[in-house]
Amino acid sequence: MEKKLPSNYEEVFRLIHLSDPHLFSITNVRLRELLNKRVYAYFSWRLHRQAEHCGEVLAALLKDMQSLKPDHIVLTGDLTHMGLPSEFRQAQEMLQSLGPPSKVMVIPGNHDTYVATAWERTFRLWSDYLASDADHCFPEAAKARNIVFPTLRVRGPIALIGVSTACPTIPFLATGSIGKVQMKKLENILDETRRRHLLRVVLIHHPPVPGAVSWRKRLTDQAAFQALLARHGAELILHGHTHRTYLGHLETPGGRVFSIGVPSASSLGRTAHRRARYHVFRLIRTESGLEMLLTVRVYSPTKQRFIDEDEQQVPLPQPTG
Repeated sequence: MEKKLPSNYEEVFRLIHLSDPHLFSITNVRLRELLNKRVYAYFSWRLHRQAEHCGEVLAALLKDMQSLKPDHIVLTGDLTHMGLPSEFRQAQEMLQSLGPPSKVMVIPGNHDTYVATAWERTFRLWSDYLASDADHCFPEAAKARNIVFPTLRVRGPIALIGVSTACPTIPFLATGSIGKVQMKKLENILDETRRRHLLRVVLIHHPPVPGAVSWRKRLTDQAAFQALLARHGAELILHGHTHRTYLGHLETPGGRVFSIGVPSASSLGRTAHRRARYHVFRLIRTESGLEMLLTVRVYSPTKQRFIDEDEQQVPLPQPTG
């Protein structure tokens, strides 16, 4: 796996990105919890999703990923399938197996907010993993209230910026929205982290590139988000939601910002391009400056384990002060 590196380099950070495990559980579920939009997700699971999402694949991914000893892990949403409290508890156990909250960061996806839910029974269970660095200074306070997005974690030369696009929608829609309040706060975070000469990685569930998903799954304020990046910049965007590897980009005055999506972490894959993958980003320092390499790890059904599929350099806009 350690290949295609310049002869004179220093690896300074290793970031792993996974998304959309779609954990399913109806343990101790009350009937009234299904008599809403969740009923569509339930039948979707029974009709085809249960054949696509496989616990053995997810277990193999988590084991393989941990062997790489990442500096940080990010999950970009849809940890649950129906947003049920039982699924949130299952996801909490998965998160705890990955590592301490200081090394694992989560943002929600549309399936995590399938319907409006009580904080105490759902996101409170993940609050340490959702929280900003500032929230970790007051962990009990963070548990007692909703997490305010965008969130920010600084790890070495990298700023991890979590944006929430998750909100309940009507049946058959899986759209997402950032909203004006969150956009304003995001502007300030991008400016602050640029002044600190950090490499800004924006985490978002819905892909912000036009055409990446269908109309009913789109980011509704994509144009506003793209305009914001044109003014304030970023170096990389990581997203989920597409259930396939996706490489897109947004053009900004500061350079092309790549937007990279990853398939479901638990998928056997109806087609090869939808098979489970996770991405390993290695930030390296060379004589010419910082570079980023992306290694794609894919599940092999024949070997029943994850193997290297591809490796390439990710061009980064150069942050300015």
